[in-house]
Amino acid sequence: MSYYRRHVFFCCNQRDPPEKCCANASALDMQSYAKSRIKALGLNGRDNVRINKSGCLDRCEEGPVVVVYPDAVWYTYVDRDDVDEIIDRHVVGGEVVERLKI
Repeated sequence: MSYYRRHVFFCCNQRDPPEKCCANASALDMQSYAKSRIKALGLNGRDNVRINKSGCLDRCEEGPVVVVYPDAVWYTYVDRDDVDEIIDRHVVGGEVVERLKI
C-alpha cells in the first residue's frame, strides 16, 4: 500500500525570461488552492491525498504542469475550474480527465 492514495505534484519552477515556466502561469497559487481544497474536503494526509510543489518536471512547454501519482497521469490547466475538475474527477473519483491530459 502506498503512503498516499494520490500524490499530486504541481510544477512551480521559475525560469528566466523568455523561457516558458510553470511559475509564470500562477502555479504557486494553483498549488495552494488545490491544497486548501483537499483539506476542506477532509482528504489530506496519510492513506489519502497529498498536494505538493515540485521543482522542474521538464515539461514546461506543455505547462503549467501537474502530475498525479501513483497513476502517473500528467495534466495541464488554465484556471481553478480545471484544477477543480482534476481534483473532483481524478484525485477523488479516479477518472482520468482526458481533455487536460498531456
